[in-house]
Amino acid sequence: MDALDVARWQFGVTTVYHFLFVPLTIGLSVLVAILQTMWHRTGNERYLKLTKFYGKLFLINFAMGVVTGIVQEFQFGMNWSDYSRFVGDIFGAPLAIEALVAFFLESTFIGLWIFGWDRLPKRAHLASIWAAAIGTNLSAYFILAANSFMQNPVGYRINPETGRAELTDFLAVMTNKVALITFPHTLAGSFLVAGSLVVAVGLYHVIRNRDSADTGAYRFATKFGSWVVLVASAAVVFTGDIQGKIMTDVQPMKMAAAEGLYTTESPASFSVLTVGSLDGSREVFAIKIPYLLSFLGTGDPNGTVQGINDLQAQYASQYGAGSYTPIIPVTYWSFRFMIAFGLAAAAIALLVLWSQRKGRTPRSRWLLRAGLAMPVLPLLANSFGWIFTEMGRQPWIVFGEMLTRNGVSRSVSLAEVLTSFTAFTLIYATLAVIEVKLLLRYAKAGVPDVSDEHPIDDTHDDAERPLAFAY
Repeated sequence: MDALDVARWQFGVTTVYHFLFVPLTIGLSVLVAILQTMWHRTGNERYLKLTKFYGKLFLINFAMGVVTGIVQEFQFGMNWSDYSRFVGDIFGAPLAIEALVAFFLESTFIGLWIFGWDRLPKRAHLASIWAAAIGTNLSAYFILAANSFMQNPVGYRINPETGRAELTDFLAVMTNKVALITFPHTLAGSFLVAGSLVVAVGLYHVIRNRDSADTGAYRFATKFGSWVVLVASAAVVFTGDIQGKIMTDVQPMKMAAAEGLYTTESPASFSVLTVGSLDGSREVFAIKIPYLLSFLGTGDPNGTVQGINDLQAQYASQYGAGSYTPIIPVTYWSFRFMIAFGLAAAAIALLVLWSQRKGRTPRSRWLLRAGLAMPVLPLLANSFGWIFTEMGRQPWIVFGEMLTRNGVSRSVSLAEVLTSFTAFTLIYATLAVIEVKLLLRYAKAGVPDVSDEHPIDDTHDDAERPLAFAY
């Protein structure tokens, strides 16, 4: 074990942990905005209750996501300074815009939304949550554009004197075909997470508090969340199919590793289960679906998909001696776990809708247990998806331009990285306990009573009223 190994583990752990909050923030910001819009248009009090209820869960998650996200920025300079030096001219542009435009937009309007319930005109207050949701989604795009450069470098040149990548076409970076499909795929995955949380909390109250006066609100929440999950699942499949074809084009080794495809095939079969040799160099046993991989990778059932061994020989000839093969079991199984957990969430959403058909009230404790597991399933799917994305690119930190081992800080020792890794892991574990306890406490508390609250008045000047925290 050396500093490189620990630095990679640290970045992987902190990134996966941070991304537990990101999809819920992205998806829930829009769902809360939709609920408030429904209240604005109908005046139905249950939509106001649900807006405040899920809005509180959104704010808890948002705060934790901000705290954990800050660490990501510092790691580039601390543990990956050579990488930052090489790609900073390009990588820094979208990240700077994300901070100065998208994040400021998001955080400013979240503040207005929190404190503006009794002060802002009704339409202005509604606009503030939509502005916050737009800022959240813009943040995601700029960050994904930066990451997509690592997957498919575009819009740059290598300065022969400094050895650094320099930005030549900002528009090309922002319209990278990897970013253009990764963004909707990530959004769909985010709505899958947010919809699952809405279902889980609503279903808990529907089954456990059947005689509650707010049962109608919870029943609506479970149906609303279930439809969000189903639509998002369809969007994940559609965008994932396009993403697979683009991946086959720009990173054929990642597709081959995802399928455990060692030799080039035309047509290529999709692997349901593949067992490889211990050294990862050949296939020992496999269960396959004919033609499916060719269609997924190229759009043609008879298309050619390059194999791991042929690509390794090609890359060794192109880039020099060395291994250009990722860890096959990690890419193979993370790809399948991503699909399996996502489909499981969609299946539970169907069960929830079926259980409430024709006005029925679900009572099954097995359904309740499945519903409570729902938010975890798409979170795992998202996490395994990013593990696959990043591990499948290895050994490159910038595909075709910089190896991961060349991006680590040379002046940071093993002891220093190990110390920070241990500290971050312990702090994050503590934050995880706090996050879960807060979410569970407020989720169990149920929707708030809004009958005694002051309505928002579009005409009355209440400038003398003090700021009030609405939660």
